[in-house]
Amino acid sequence: MLERLYRRRMPVDEVLSVEAAKTLAQFTHEIRRPIGLVITRRGAVQDVLVGAGTEPSPTTLATFRASPRSLRGLRLIRSHLKEQPISQEDLTMLGLLRLDLIGTVAVTPKGEPGLLSLAHLNPPSPQGSLYTLLKPTLVHQCPVSFETFIRELESDLQRQSGSHTMAQGQTAILVSASPKSKAEQEDRLTELAELASSADLTVIDRLVQRTQSGHHRFQLGSGKLKDVLMQAMQKGADLLIFDQDLAPAQLRAIEEITDLTVIDRTQLILDIFAQRAHSREGKVQVELAQLSGQGTNLSRLGGGIGSRGPGETKLETDRRRIRERIDHLEREIEGFARHQDQRRSRRVRQEFPVLSIVGYTNAGKSTLLNALTNSVVSTAPRVFETLDTTSRRLHFPHGREVIITDTVGFIRDLPKDLLAAFRTTLDELRDADLLLHVVDAGTKDLDAHIAAVGTVLQSLTLDQLPRALVFNKCDQLPAGQAEALCRRYGAIGISALHQETLPALIQQLEERLAALVPVDGSSQKSAAPALTLASRP
Repeated sequence: MLERLYRRRMPVDEVLSVEAAKTLAQFTHEIRRPIGLVITRRGAVQDVLVGAGTEPSPTTLATFRASPRSLRGLRLIRSHLKEQPISQEDLTMLGLLRLDLIGTVAVTPKGEPGLLSLAHLNPPSPQGSLYTLLKPTLVHQCPVSFETFIRELESDLQRQSGSHTMAQGQTAILVSASPKSKAEQEDRLTELAELASSADLTVIDRLVQRTQSGHHRFQLGSGKLKDVLMQAMQKGADLLIFDQDLAPAQLRAIEEITDLTVIDRTQLILDIFAQRAHSREGKVQVELAQLSGQGTNLSRLGGGIGSRGPGETKLETDRRRIRERIDHLEREIEGFARHQDQRRSRRVRQEFPVLSIVGYTNAGKSTLLNALTNSVVSTAPRVFETLDTTSRRLHFPHGREVIITDTVGFIRDLPKDLLAAFRTTLDELRDADLLLHVVDAGTKDLDAHIAAVGTVLQSLTLDQLPRALVFNKCDQLPAGQAEALCRRYGAIGISALHQETLPALIQQLEERLAALVPVDGSSQKSAAPALTLASRP
């Protein structure tokens, strides 16, 4: 009886034909359970659902894809034994699955179709409602000419989304779910927003949930996740970005219930590095970090990885191809390391002391390098603007010459795979006679930023190298506050944009290096061991 419903076909201009409505009502009356029809735009019945709250099959959802700027091309009409309005659960399904329409048909006590209630999505609008509920009518009096209706609705969605895209580019909603306090989570989301902005994304909302240990399946609770997804739909978001790292199983579980792109903080950082890497060395290091972080989660990899080997499953083949690619990239990095060793040997022969600038990302390290050496390194005010190491010569007032280097900035919870992949870049720090730790004096999380840099240096076994602490951007602080901060932390206060603030720093650097590396070239620094790559997945 139910299989006969699959043979029904609706005219393309009707939401539900009168004949299909009669059959649906009759069968519902006989089995005393709701029945749903999932109908394509050509009028074919794709799925028959039995029971309240049932959804289209995973195969159907995978076949008919949707996006934040289009609908799925399916409508769901469900029968009910009693006349009742469309439920909130149905509206949630409408939004999450981006259905063309969702509707209910009441079944009379005699097994005949009663009133038809319909709802559809509206174009994204921060102020407007996500849905429109149409006035219930009898099936044969339904005012909706489906073919015209869906063409106009899709046109409105595309037009609204098109203007939205031109104005804002890709948009994102930031999500945090952790045991930390709301204030701590908000601080982290502020940094996540800077990362998103650096990736040319526009943040349109931030959502926080305090949990005991994170929801094992979704990181968030399932109810909160649905709320997040509905807000994303309403505001026209393209991505959901979680501040917490998501396990592969969590990513799959979230992606099963939404067509939005879902990434975590680590993936966002890797994407930024991929955008910014210009040199061959930088590109190789980023690709190695991405592949090392894949592990068994291959869902992010595109097709064309390679043909299947004899007797291998697709997953085994993908893993083998990844290992082969990682081996190739590691050999390239070894080549970069040999070239770097040659440069170091030349420096040693010329007896140039090395001064390396380190610090939190966007603290003004490259700006300081430019100010000290009259260079023109890019200094755009965004995180991770610098990826490749830059070396310049610095001439001190008393004639001594040193090598000053600027390298990638640090950040808290910097992905371990990224640290391992950037081995050759960070190896430059091993040659430093003095580390110049630059801190943004105006940052809200001053102690956290200083501690994060210390943690990264410790993980690289570079924490024993001598350091000079410099507070940058002191010109942005109220009068007297910069001096108090410098006294408290034993730091030197400067503004890299104002040359008149630099002589005291230059004098102290010259004195420190003279003590650490006398003119005869005998260095007093402790040798830092070489960095090693993390074990492969």
